[in-house]
Amino acid sequence: MELGIVNFKVTGGEPLVRRDCVDLIRRLKNLPGVRTVTLTTNGVLLAPLARALAEAEVDWVNISLDAPDRETYAAITGFDVLDRVLAGLDACEAAGVRVKLNCVLLPESQNRLVSLARFAQERPVDVRFIEMMPIGLGAGSTGIAWEEALSLLQREWPDLHPVEERRGNGPARCYVSRAIQGRIGVIDGVSRKFCAQCNRVRLTSTGQLKPCLCYSDGTDLREILRTCPEKLTEAMREAIFCKPQAHCFDCADEITEQKVMSQIGG
Repeated sequence: MELGIVNFKVTGGEPLVRRDCVDLIRRLKNLPGVRTVTLTTNGVLLAPLARALAEAEVDWVNISLDAPDRETYAAITGFDVLDRVLAGLDACEAAGVRVKLNCVLLPESQNRLVSLARFAQERPVDVRFIEMMPIGLGAGSTGIAWEEALSLLQREWPDLHPVEERRGNGPARCYVSRAIQGRIGVIDGVSRKFCAQCNRVRLTSTGQLKPCLCYSDGTDLREILRTCPEKLTEAMREAIFCKPQAHCFDCADEITEQKVMSQIGG
C-alpha cells in the first residue's frame, strides 16, 4: 500500500483449495485504501463459496473456461467437472458477484469460439479471450491470434466492435454487440505489445516477486521477510522500478521463464 499498490488479484494454481482464501480476500478488502480485490479460479470449488465471497465483498471473479462442452472440457483439463464449474457460475450470479470467463486461444479453439462467446450473449457476464503466451506449456505451440478469432466471431455477430471501456484494472480491450448482454474482451499480449501500459507485478506462492511473465528474474521476498523484514518495502520498490522495458515473446531464444502459469500466478 505504501508503494501505491491498491488493486489485488488472488490467483494460483487454484486459490480456493486454501481454506482461508475467502478470509484473505476479506482481510485485503478491509485494508484502508484498497480499491479492488478479485479472484481467479477454475470454478470447481466455487459454488458453495459464492455467498461467502459476496459477503467478503470480492469485486469480481474470473473463471477459467476453455471449453463449453463436457467432453472437450474433460479432454483439456483431465477432469470431468464442467457441471461444477457451471454451478459455480450460477451461484455467483445468484449471490450478485460479477463474473468474467477467461478463455485461452488454444490451437484447437477455433471451433468453439462462438459457443464460448454465447455465455456473454445469454448471461450478463464478460467473456475474455487471451492469446496463448509462449511460456510453460505454451512454449513451442502456436495459438490463435486475436484478429483471426475476431473474424470468426464477427461472422456470428457482424456488429461486434471495439469500445473505449474499462472493465477492470488490466489490459483487456472490450467489444460489444447489440445481441450480447455482457462484453467480449481480449488480452492480446502476443500480437499487440502493450508493455508500456503494464501495471502488474506477481507474487508467486514461493515468495518471488516477478515484474514480467517473460523472464525468470524475481526478488525473493520470503527470504527478506525471514531475515530482514525492515528491507521489504525497499526491495519491492527496486523490483518494480527495474521492471523490464518489454517482453520478448517474439524472440523465443530470449525468453528465460520456464515455469508453467500455475506456478507463476496466472
